[in-house]
Amino acid sequence: MRRLATLLLCLFLALPAVAEQVKRLGDLQVHYSVYNSSFLQPNVAAAVGVVRSKTQGVVNIVPLDAKGKPVEAVVSGSAKNLLGQEIPLTFKRVVEEGAVYHLAQFPIESRDTLTFSITVKAGKDAPQSFEFLQEIFPDE
Repeated sequence: MRRLATLLLCLFLALPAVAEQVKRLGDLQVHYSVYNSSFLQPNVAAAVGVVRSKTQGVVNIVPLDAKGKPVEAVVSGSAKNLLGQEIPLTFKRVVEEGAVYHLAQFPIESRDTLTFSITVKAGKDAPQSFEFLQEIFPDE
């Protein structure tokens, strides 16, 4: 399990170096990244329940408190393409040693720019939402 947590952390930090972002929502810092699921190693994908495919994307949401510690949260959201077609996102919570990730998969049919709308409800706080744009493309 420690290896898996290390692999996920490395993936979270290394893969989306260009795309990884942080959104501050009050005391929360929400890290988010989007990447193609084929970038995951097969054992990592299997361990977190992600289907590896050149045409499947993953959005990774990591809510942290002001000190950088994982926060108990419920994450929901959707993505919308430039034509206004909405893709619902179903997040699954992945807990590893000292880390909590919220992962959702979505189809990637062609190169596109998606607007991701994410809502995070941490503890007893009111839900907070934010949006971000991400260019996506199938892996070749």
